[in-house]
Amino acid sequence: MLAVVYADPARKGPCLMLTREDDIEAHALRKKGWSITAIARHLGRDRKTVRAYLNGDRVPGVRAKPVGRQLDHVDRFVDYLTARLGEDPHVWASTLLDEITDLGYTGSYPTLTRAIRDRGLRPRCQACSGVKSRPVAVIEHPPGVETQWDWVELPDPPEQWGWGSKAHLLVGVLAHSGKWRGVLCESEDQAHLIVGLDTVTRALGGVSQRWRFDRMATVCHPGSGRVTAVFAGVAKHYGVGVDICPPRSGNRKGVVEKAVHLAAQRIWRGMPDEVTVEQAQARFDDWGARRGDLRVRKRPDRPKESILELAKTERLTPAPTRPYPAIVTVTRRVTAQALVAYRGNHYSVGPENVGATVAVAVRLGGTHLDITTDPARTHPGTLPTVLARHRLEPPGAGVLVRDHQHVTALNAIAMAARPAQPHRRKERIPPGPAAIAAADTLRGTTQNTRSDTQNTENACAPIDLAAYARAAHGRNTLT
Repeated sequence: MLAVVYADPARKGPCLMLTREDDIEAHALRKKGWSITAIARHLGRDRKTVRAYLNGDRVPGVRAKPVGRQLDHVDRFVDYLTARLGEDPHVWASTLLDEITDLGYTGSYPTLTRAIRDRGLRPRCQACSGVKSRPVAVIEHPPGVETQWDWVELPDPPEQWGWGSKAHLLVGVLAHSGKWRGVLCESEDQAHLIVGLDTVTRALGGVSQRWRFDRMATVCHPGSGRVTAVFAGVAKHYGVGVDICPPRSGNRKGVVEKAVHLAAQRIWRGMPDEVTVEQAQARFDDWGARRGDLRVRKRPDRPKESILELAKTERLTPAPTRPYPAIVTVTRRVTAQALVAYRGNHYSVGPENVGATVAVAVRLGGTHLDITTDPARTHPGTLPTVLARHRLEPPGAGVLVRDHQHVTALNAIAMAARPAQPHRRKERIPPGPAAIAAADTLRGTTQNTRSDTQNTENACAPIDLAAYARAAHGRNTLT
């Protein structure tokens, strides 16, 4: 006797498509001799749907394609839809529905979207497609010709750095060998870019013939790709040509993109919280020398060679003796000890600046640093005031540089200041001697002012001679 199991009551509503599990169950029950009606009740599906899957007319996971009258709704508008989607691949299907409805379309929105999808009417926008799906070409990089540069934003630097939510790493790569170095910077402004270029160039061993950048605003005008006037002077100083990548063409500088990926994933990702900026920089340099340069490059037409061996074939020119004279300016807050922190060292200022925001200005290649007032709070047209000048110590040395006058003034203020007892909310504090003396001065000034005013009014009043005549009338004596 054939047992019939009815549909699962948890399944509600119509379901016109079988899953792969339902399809397997239907075929297994059919081989056991179940009828299509029994299988349909067991699966909670329509008998015609089950029959279509058992006969092979439908495939699990694939929606049945509409036939007949439904497609006829869209057939007349295929030419219009093709033209519109060719002009604008991103136009909404709802917008097309509005347009073709005015032209006589009577179908529904799902019918329209299904026809666009099944017929492949929407073209692929090449301008918006990702670089991974674009065709690429192998670009030859002769030795010593090109150095590729790029910034990478490193999230969540250690809090004691005081750099905010992001650190910045400038990466430079010799395109032929793949040798790269990076330098940590506090920001991506013009001065920090020049400092990074000079530092990385000397770490790579020299200057290549050309430098390649993406459209960063500190190098070129992003819209036109023309090199800025300021950076033109930098390029002339180092004797290099400048190449700007076309917009949205990351593959053109794929060598530096790979180096950026290595720096972020293999070095920065495991950076401890307790390291200083200088220690983190040392980790980047050490990884590049001990691990990065020993990586092996595989080429189809050449034997395997390490990056260090390929770097020896780079034909680089020596870097200039003096770096480009850029001035790096960063803002700092003066501590309670009247000290300003900069690159692992502390420099003193006057005690009157405690708690204030100041600027630290250092010329690239210079031997001194200047601590000035904050340029953002300086009146337009005036230069910041220099508060102190100190000898520049090596980065990360932990040196405390203090001027003798600053120490003396700070000690005098600290020894003279005595904490007073806090005032109570209900307390009688009468005016003191200074306030009383000032009040007496104000009272005397007020009385004198009133007397002078009366005298002036009397002196200016007109004299009536008739009043004198009436007073003298009837008097016989002179006394």
